[in-house]
Amino acid sequence: MVPTFTGALCMGKLEGKVAIVTGSSKGIGAGIAERLAADGAKVIINYSRSVEDANRVVKRIVDAGGEAIAFKADISHPADIGPLIDSAVQAFGRLDILVNNAGVYKADSLDELSADSFDEHFNLNVRGLLLTTQAAARVMNAGSVIVNISSGLAHSPYPQVHVYCATKGAVNTLTRSLGMELGPRGIRVMGIAPGFVHTEGNAESARGMDEFFIAKTPLGRVGKPQDIAAAVAYAVSEDAGWVTGTTLDVSGGMTF
Repeated sequence: MVPTFTGALCMGKLEGKVAIVTGSSKGIGAGIAERLAADGAKVIINYSRSVEDANRVVKRIVDAGGEAIAFKADISHPADIGPLIDSAVQAFGRLDILVNNAGVYKADSLDELSADSFDEHFNLNVRGLLLTTQAAARVMNAGSVIVNISSGLAHSPYPQVHVYCATKGAVNTLTRSLGMELGPRGIRVMGIAPGFVHTEGNAESARGMDEFFIAKTPLGRVGKPQDIAAAVAYAVSEDAGWVTGTTLDVSGGMTF
């Protein structure tokens, strides 16, 4: 179940800031969007398929006293990226935070993987992330923050998801190189690497897998979207003002 952040907003923490969270109509992305809104940011809820899901996230944010709009864009399609960035500027006048959350995860052992699977993963998880960052950086000012959602599988890979693991390794590398390039402009870049997190998206595919993942997680539980949202809230805050080009592991210590 996607967490909701209700009650009075944390006025001031992100007051006046505008954020885009890609792939935020459900799951981890929705949790991140709601947390940023609860901290005072105006948020673009990006979705590629279900406007109904996106509108539900917008409604939860608005009902809690925040501001948000939904915008359809498939990050794996380069032509969709510019209009997404423009939507923030047109609706709210600026863009301060980009959370690159949209991604695809599919099993692909060595016998099963294909060129199509490779392209599907890299076109969204890597190319889409980089081109979205490129477009966002063109309108961002000093003090802005870009957060890339990686995975614990980037540094602790699993052989049944070769291509996905490879994309997240690329994301970690991009977090470092983008941090180096954008640092002189006062724009920080951070990565967040979740472990196994319960979401609507994996409710069926991961059914019965809790014990397997918990056994590999020193903190003894699976993650929740709000665990990742809290880490993102730190990454975009002034508390992380001396942190860039690095990826924070938020996985309960999970290793394979």
